[in-house]
Amino acid sequence: MERALRLANAWQRGFPLAPRPFAEIAWRNNSSEEEVLDDFIRLKDLGVLHRIGPVFRPNTLGASTLAAIAVPQADLARVAAIVSAEAGVNHNYEREHRVNLWFVVTAPDETAVEATLTRIEEAAGLPALRLPLLEEFHIDLGFDVETRAAPRESRRADAASLKDEQRAILRALGAGLTLVPRAYALCNGSSEESVIDALRAGLDAGVVRRVGTVLRHRRLGYRANAMAVWDVPDERARELGRRLGADRAVTLCYRRARAPAWPYSFYCMVHGRERARVLDEVERLSVLHGLGSFPRAVLFSRRCFSQRAACYG
Repeated sequence: MERALRLANAWQRGFPLAPRPFAEIAWRNNSSEEEVLDDFIRLKDLGVLHRIGPVFRPNTLGASTLAAIAVPQADLARVAAIVSAEAGVNHNYEREHRVNLWFVVTAPDETAVEATLTRIEEAAGLPALRLPLLEEFHIDLGFDVETRAAPRESRRADAASLKDEQRAILRALGAGLTLVPRAYALCNGSSEESVIDALRAGLDAGVVRRVGTVLRHRRLGYRANAMAVWDVPDERARELGRRLGADRAVTLCYRRARAPAWPYSFYCMVHGRERARVLDEVERLSVLHGLGSFPRAVLFSRRCFSQRAACYG
């Protein structure tokens, strides 16, 4: 198991774009293709490995938004089930706050996102906050599970440079590769060569952030995960976002639209194994990066109701 975890951690990015990717990994690790595949399959069966495939930059292949609902605790299981039943919901978490159910909706376009939110509201009998992304400073959950190190990049995406066929292939790959030797040969009827070319084009265009393993960090002991939010004046957000997004402790950092009864626009995630240490990190970030004077809330994750790949189809 230790070897499998090392492999999964090491291949969160830079996954081989070659006809036999697991054989290439095996060659680099003095192993066999069969052993590497068995390791990944074992981690998938254990729920540690979510998938292997591309991770997309938000709002490049479709539309998405973060949303939240204040749900009475006694009704939380019912409403969470309604939310998770929507195919366009890829993350659905309970967090410690009056506004306690947080989820991400993805769809081909904004009209479809809104239709999903409307269905949820009607079925739940509760209003949902719409919190669309305005500006990203660091979004990459492919951090090293031992050191939390992750690349920090500021490049822009050029989705217009992709061909329609390449977009279709990338959308089909969103759920992850099949764990077989020729993993790129089983993609929606497309040729192996065209799948690999689409991934290369997506990386070049900045639409694909990385190709590699996507891990379930909670299964690896990261259970003290906090979303810290601040009410930062819009004119200060870019300056502070760049500073905060460059901090090694931060796994996500972005600015979102405010909503009625939700004044916060500045978000960051800190993943950790111990609650006290995460709180210390949030306090350090707040003081070091000049956020101490702004209203703040810290929402720890309680339960994961669903986690799956974004659906843009």
